[in-house]
Amino acid sequence: MAIKMQNYGLRWTSPDGKAHASAVSYDKASAEHEKARLEADGCTDVEVLPTKVGELLEPRA
Repeated sequence: MAIKMQNYGLRWTSPDGKAHASAVSYDKASAEHEKARLEADGCTDVEVLPTKVGELLEPRA
């Protein structure tokens, strides 16, 4: 039986108020690590969201 890997992307707001979305996919542990790094840098509204293979998230409007 094949193991299905779940990909994750991030969306966040930078300290200057600009909306961003990750341009790469992460595994769960790496996404959570990146979320912590973004929050430590002062970013807010950081979300870790599941994505499909090849799917990129759009920044919040």
